[in-house]
Amino acid sequence: MKKNILDFNYEELVNEFKSLGLEKYRVDQVFDWIYKKKVFDFKDMTNLSKEHRRILDENFGIQIPKLLDMQISKIDRTTKFLWELPDGNTIESVALFHEGRVTACISTQVGCPVKCSFCATGQSGYVRNLTAGEIVSQILGIEVHRKIRVGNVVYMGMGEPLLNYENTIKSVKMLNNKKMFGIGIRRITISTVGVPEKIIDLAESGLDVKLALSLHATTNFKRDQIIPLNKQYSIEELIFAVKKYQEITNNRVTIEYILIKEFNDYPEDAEKLAELLKGLSVYVNLIPVNPVNPNYYRPSRWAMERFKEILTKYGIECEIRAEKGTDIDAACGQLRRRNLK
Repeated sequence: MKKNILDFNYEELVNEFKSLGLEKYRVDQVFDWIYKKKVFDFKDMTNLSKEHRRILDENFGIQIPKLLDMQISKIDRTTKFLWELPDGNTIESVALFHEGRVTACISTQVGCPVKCSFCATGQSGYVRNLTAGEIVSQILGIEVHRKIRVGNVVYMGMGEPLLNYENTIKSVKMLNNKKMFGIGIRRITISTVGVPEKIIDLAESGLDVKLALSLHATTNFKRDQIIPLNKQYSIEELIFAVKKYQEITNNRVTIEYILIKEFNDYPEDAEKLAELLKGLSVYVNLIPVNPVNPNYYRPSRWAMERFKEILTKYGIECEIRAEKGTDIDAACGQLRRRNLK
């Protein structure tokens, strides 16, 4: 069975090529074709000899996911992609367009085992982790099908990145490698619902990647109701891990907080959130809940502004996140394993 060449980082592929009698600089040539020129057939890599191309074709495949569907928002150009993997499983990823840059929101698992009650991904079930190659191939697919250059990456798609830690970290390094994607490390964000020991591992890894924590509640009683994983890792454990993360990295952490009407949007929730985050360097994203669970409603604009004002009063920088892609079910919590059209 052919190996997916996208699963190999530079050093690994050098060793693979060496075992096949190919020189180290051939890796540079192949990477240039794949990651810079977006050529995914060895037969088209014309600066390699026919014999070298034959050897590569016999041993490797370039497994770009098959595009099953692409939806483009008429409002803001946000684009959602439904991909089919070689084993027939499907995942989604999103391209977000900002002034002067494009951000790719990518998945790390087929489905998600965390099963947050406000998230469509968890409701679709969990199948398996993605390989590093399957993670980065989403960006190659996005760039080819939308004819764009991705400059920022957020691990905020389907799945919990820190429950697929090794492949997530490997893919981050691949994105950052100048011979591959060459995306600056501070332009990459890993978003987690909270796995304390892995947050500390990330801090100790030496990677200067950004971290976002999906908190969404200020008491364990409330968080247990919307995030089942909280019964394993309490809010207190998460905040302790974030403090350790900041002690090691000195990096600011983004706190994601989904606002659900008459559940976690009260003034006392804002007061409690300010107390939890006291002494931390954070930026809070306030996110109106998206239409996934019919039992959850968005707060009024007034209630969201009130929540923001309370946080600001305590010196916490925050913003109500501008919506992108809600009209095509591409916003926070809306990604699924299949097309519902």
